[in-house]
Amino acid sequence: MLRFGILSTAKIGRELVVPAIQDAENAVVTAVASRDLAKAREMADRFSVPHAFGSYEEMLASDVIDAVYIPLPTSQHVEWSIKAADAGKHVLCEKPIALKAEEIDGIIAARERNKVLITEAYMVTYAPVWLKVRELLAEGAIGTLKMVQGSFTYFNRDPGNMRNIPELGGGALPDIGVYPTITTRFVTGKEPVRVQSTIERDPEFGTDIYSSVKADFGDFELNFYVSTQMANRQLMVFHGTDGFIEVKSPFNADRWGAEEVELTNRGHNVSQIFRFPDSRQYKLEAEAFARAVAGTKGEVVTLENSKANQKLIDAIYRAAEKDGWEAV
Repeated sequence: MLRFGILSTAKIGRELVVPAIQDAENAVVTAVASRDLAKAREMADRFSVPHAFGSYEEMLASDVIDAVYIPLPTSQHVEWSIKAADAGKHVLCEKPIALKAEEIDGIIAARERNKVLITEAYMVTYAPVWLKVRELLAEGAIGTLKMVQGSFTYFNRDPGNMRNIPELGGGALPDIGVYPTITTRFVTGKEPVRVQSTIERDPEFGTDIYSSVKADFGDFELNFYVSTQMANRQLMVFHGTDGFIEVKSPFNADRWGAEEVELTNRGHNVSQIFRFPDSRQYKLEAEAFARAVAGTKGEVVTLENSKANQKLIDAIYRAAEKDGWEAV
């Protein structure tokens, strides 16, 4: 059993990741750390976790954990991923692991010198819906892929929320823009060569609240928009010469809709629906991470993959400052 320590009492950990780790077949949470010991103890008691620490450093120095899960504000991901690795702990860090592609080089160096596993927590890459999309594309179910369309939006104007605070790494692209990009790259195995974009920023917060993106992958295009100030919506569509694939609730599986993949033929008169009820993608992520630490066969998101995805996000920001294409 891989023993996890949770670095902070953040909401995503409390509500999604800690329950998933506790439910995993090969992992368990043995410690929670917070800068407020009372908060750490409260969360530890909630999940029957034996150890609580009043500082991150104290937990990293302990021998009661083998790995850490980091759900800190985005601006702290690089720092604490490196500190955890230097403490000899394996690292599962929330996305985005960095705000610039070049920052990931320091994390890669920490991985190499400490011989630990560090991976970005893209739970979608372990979800059965996305494995099915990759399978369908690979077998030519829609012929030649020509267009990918996506959207991910929600409404949040809470000034105290980290997503609306630039200094903490807030903004729509770091928070949700990474999902259409990572999933498209994951299922196609292709990389973009150039990008165009439009970005709108909140006049009060200064964060990017809307982005419309066109990415050229050579053989196909990816068009998507994301927003933190629009009505809730998630959708991904892969359109080919012989049909199209529509992914329902593509990112928050079973929370914003059914865990379904629908395959429709060219004539739009035959459809197949593939359902994946209760796939529990966070549990699958934790189990895959634990298997990778144990050295058994399994696919996880490499830091090199993370860097490639962040290069695209960086290019989207640059493209918004010019008229025309920006190289990735």
